[in-house]
Amino acid sequence: MFDNVILKGTKMRHTLLALALLGGSLAVYADRKDSLQSYNYFFLEALRQQDMGNLTAAFDLLRHAHDLNPQAPEVYYQLAGYYVDMKNDALAREYFEKAASLDPENSTYQEKLGQLYVTQKDYPNAIKAYERLYSSNKTRSDVLQLLYQLYGSQNDFKMMISTLERLETVEGTNEQISLSKMQIYEQMGEKRKEYDELKALVDSHPLDLNYRVMFGNWLLQNGKKKEALQKYHDVLKEDPDNSLAKLSMMDYYNNIGDKTTVKTILQELLQSSKTEQNTKMELLRQVITSSQKDNNPDSTEVMRLFSVALVGPQQDADILMLKAAYMILRKKPKAEINRIYEQAIEVEPDNSRARAALIQNIWETEDYDKVIAICRPAIEYNPDEMAFYYFQGMAQFQKHDIDAALETFRKGVGQIKPDSNPDIVSDFYAIMGDILHEKGRNDEAFQAYDSCLQWKPDNTAALNNYAYYLSVENKNLTKAEQMSYKTIKAEPENSTFLDTYAWILFQQKRYEEAKIYIEQAIRSDSTLSGVVKEHAGDIYAQTGDMEKALDYWQQSLKGGNESATLKKKIQLKKYIAE
Repeated sequence: MFDNVILKGTKMRHTLLALALLGGSLAVYADRKDSLQSYNYFFLEALRQQDMGNLTAAFDLLRHAHDLNPQAPEVYYQLAGYYVDMKNDALAREYFEKAASLDPENSTYQEKLGQLYVTQKDYPNAIKAYERLYSSNKTRSDVLQLLYQLYGSQNDFKMMISTLERLETVEGTNEQISLSKMQIYEQMGEKRKEYDELKALVDSHPLDLNYRVMFGNWLLQNGKKKEALQKYHDVLKEDPDNSLAKLSMMDYYNNIGDKTTVKTILQELLQSSKTEQNTKMELLRQVITSSQKDNNPDSTEVMRLFSVALVGPQQDADILMLKAAYMILRKKPKAEINRIYEQAIEVEPDNSRARAALIQNIWETEDYDKVIAICRPAIEYNPDEMAFYYFQGMAQFQKHDIDAALETFRKGVGQIKPDSNPDIVSDFYAIMGDILHEKGRNDEAFQAYDSCLQWKPDNTAALNNYAYYLSVENKNLTKAEQMSYKTIKAEPENSTFLDTYAWILFQQKRYEEAKIYIEQAIRSDSTLSGVVKEHAGDIYAQTGDMEKALDYWQQSLKGGNESATLKKKIQLKKYIAE
């Protein structure tokens, strides 16, 4: 019985010990559970603050979450991003590495780590990160492309080939991969493998003649001229108009010095409607470049080849525009160049470059009717091209058809956009101001000048006219003087600008100052207008030099100034205001 008691007591002690231990485990478990709950709270709250843009608070919460659970990869990943922004490269790297090591299956962590290594130019470690990323998903061709570049940075040709082979598994065989492998084999000196790669590409695409031409080109570059020529002939048997084969034939005959055959093939390519337009353009550019290298280049052959290229119907005006550019280079007569522009417009009526160039050439001849005739359809085809409104309006203005000019400029102003050319827009408004003033609509004219100067504050012609018209009306003279002063600072010997400034000073009764500037105008120009000479007389009269005043008034009268006031000044020998 005693034994039983002892046994019972022993079991009791064991039970009590187990309960004590269990209680301790439960306490630890409870602490861990509380800690995990706290971590989750702080981490999620950090993300919430981050989404709200409260980055400082989010950063502090993340650091506290890290203290609560230092084995959580996601908190390392989030903190690493902050260290990147803080330019703390060492900590950013350490935390991205930690996140990736704690959760190696997480592709986002691996990819971010790889990107960081690339940014830091640590290409060996970047390769390891992207290889891990590839091993987790072998369908990602973008990762293989990056690996290919990284191995290239290390000149690891074998791994570059291996990466391309893996890429072929994902994407299948294609020209770019085969060409890349060939290039690497060439760098490695593996001519046989280079040859085999190209042959495999040709064999896998038996209907693609371009690959066979490519094979011929490789043979030619590697000294196998006869085999190359045979490849080209084989292609041309199947497709007599194959321009790639013909171009390669040109290279072959250039290589062996047969210039006659080169010229024959060149003519065939330029004449054939099957030759791509871009190919013809490139051939013509090469001909021009070769011609220009001669000390005394003869344009006859180049012009003949242009004629060959232009024999058939043209799909666009590109060759014609290139011909016009060449003719300008060779300083051909503008009349001949204009005919080419006209042909370009016939082929491509909406070709704004051809129309603009033609208009500029014709403008010099002062054939304003023709300018207008070209501009009208140009505006229909290119309604947002302000230059055509400008030239049409200016041509109408030169013909003194100011109502039509004003209407054209108004339409042009309607095409103004924030990115419009300030020079053109400014001139539009300036000319509108001139026309409106001529029509006696001065308030509208001054509004137009204000708009002009908003686009280009240093438009001297507009500044001068605006200032002068204000002075004639004897209004807002302070503004007029400020504008006029800008013009004489910009062009101190411009007699027109000097006269305007002198006249504004005269209107302000600053006669001695006005005399200084009118005398500068006289010295700057021996062919002054009658108006300027009358101004000079008025200024001399008001400064007490009546002899000079009468002299300039007489010169103004003889120059055709029929003003009744001028005649009265001469008769009375004194200044009379208008």
